[in-house]
Amino acid sequence: MDQIIKLSDSAATRIKEIMSNAEKDAIGVRVSVKSGGCAGMAYVMEYSKEVNPNDEVIEDKGVRVYVDSAAVMYLLGTEMDYKKEDFSSTFVFNNPNETERCGCGESFKV
Repeated sequence: MDQIIKLSDSAATRIKEIMSNAEKDAIGVRVSVKSGGCAGMAYVMEYSKEVNPNDEVIEDKGVRVYVDSAAVMYLLGTEMDYKKEDFSSTFVFNNPNETERCGCGESFKV
């Protein structure tokens, strides 16, 4: 089976940077989705301090990402990237399951 999420080199590098500055009890980064935004769903990233038994664990390019079990069906085949621009930097989810994305890029629909 393919990985649920693939990480670009820049996303993996940024997660390593984030984890090096994280509280010492953080074990990785968790990705989930929640209802919200103008298109209906929003991506959520946070530190993971423990493994939930239902999490999918992605190990890619030397980093560990935990995917909330409820988010798996929305994220299959997604590439997580990190974009740095003049005035902002952000993780970007290139998700083939999206059927619609709001104009500001904060939310999506599957």
